[in-house]
Amino acid sequence: MRRMSMALALAVAAGGLGVSAATAQAAPTSPDQGPPFPYADCIKATAQHGESRAYGKWHCDQLVQKGWVKPPKH
Repeated sequence: MRRMSMALALAVAAGGLGVSAATAQAAPTSPDQGPPFPYADCIKATAQHGESRAYGKWHCDQLVQKGWVKPPKH
């Protein structure tokens, strides 16, 4: 009986993961929404939030490393 309840719990958990993965894949994606954001927009946002110029640059550089912001154009 105990094995049966564990098997049932695993089956339900696996089924739930499969449904969430299918839902995530079916979500529409738009190139205008979501990362990576332009570097210039990041710098503007840091200035609006009152960050110093040096700290804002550091902050945006960290977001570039994480993939949230596009690298700056030189």
